[in-house]
Amino acid sequence: MSYQSITTDRQLQDYCDELAERDSIALDTEFVAEDSYRPELCLVQVAAGGESAVLDPLAIADLTPFWEAVAAEGHETIVHAGRGEVEFCVAAIGRPPARLFDVQIAAGLVGIEYPAGYGTLISKLLGKKGKKHETRTDWRRRPLSRRQVQYALDDVRYLPPLREKIHARLQQLGRLEWLADEMHRWEQEIARAITQERWQRVSGNSGLGPRELAVVRELWRWREGEAERRDKPARRVLRDDLIIELARRQTADPKRIRAVRGLEHGALRRRLGEISACIQRALDLPDEACPTPLRGERPPKLSVLGQFLFSALGSICRQGELAPQLVGTPNDVRELIAYRTGLTDPRREPPKLARGWRAEFVGHLFDDLLAGRKSIRIADATSEHPLVFEPRPGTKAKPEGDISHPA
Repeated sequence: MSYQSITTDRQLQDYCDELAERDSIALDTEFVAEDSYRPELCLVQVAAGGESAVLDPLAIADLTPFWEAVAAEGHETIVHAGRGEVEFCVAAIGRPPARLFDVQIAAGLVGIEYPAGYGTLISKLLGKKGKKHETRTDWRRRPLSRRQVQYALDDVRYLPPLREKIHARLQQLGRLEWLADEMHRWEQEIARAITQERWQRVSGNSGLGPRELAVVRELWRWREGEAERRDKPARRVLRDDLIIELARRQTADPKRIRAVRGLEHGALRRRLGEISACIQRALDLPDEACPTPLRGERPPKLSVLGQFLFSALGSICRQGELAPQLVGTPNDVRELIAYRTGLTDPRREPPKLARGWRAEFVGHLFDDLLAGRKSIRIADATSEHPLVFEPRPGTKAKPEGDISHPA
């Protein structure tokens, strides 16, 4: 497989000029994430205009012109599970790639399993067998072998034909607008993940009170700053379980902090003063400045209804050629039930199943079921699609497009 090798700033600029003329850019990256604060970009593979290229970020001084070309209007950007590529682009220039077409997400919108691996899509849609070697390659090492480069290029060579197959099916089903909506929502979700504090994701924080959560938040902020300064993965600076233990103890006394098993190592012992200061800041906060505890378990009736409607969701999706895992999770179903039955604040943003194409596909139907306007029955237990949803006598289905919160 022939390709361009881009290793200098001059070559990169010339290549970016070529990309400006392309209608589509298929993109993939290779990176290493386990040893640094942020993933280290090691290789960029591109397929555009029937030609392939490999960009070497370890040799090129500044990749900004490339990310500017990827984000420029006038082309479609094709990726598979492209969260990493979006994050690299946003981190470099503050904008995502232009007109994203993620074949993994798009495949879910035409009924293929979600999330489907790249090899699975190649096999199912193109009838080819993807290669599995080099999955454990350390992409930071140079020189790369021909086999490694060919493996990396395989990750983009099939993206354009996959896109064509899936796009044609989306067009047949009338779901191109659904994909555009999903890509927009996905980009917003990634942008929030990059810009917002994620201390709530410290594992083990469920059940903690406001003051304990304040300690978690302060220690998370310190850990992030320290990890970035040292260019280390955050959990190597201070493990989640240690953050939770310190939050539960609610003490800023260095002697009591030192007594926590796991804090006896040299690197942490030298930071006990900073850790103590973080905890003290949390302890000194007024009550109203402490975080609100995360929601507890749902009422039992939501668990029963959630299980029932999630099972129905699977049947609806299979019949409608959609991947159930893309449409919604059991928690998404429970959130819709809570929203529609008045168990959550109606001023909150509507849950996922009550917005966009998901509301059109299944949200309105669930509204009718919850309000008693429709019922479910088994039409044929031996059928591939045994469930039937039909209006109950004397009721009128909710008007299409009306996803307002019930009075």
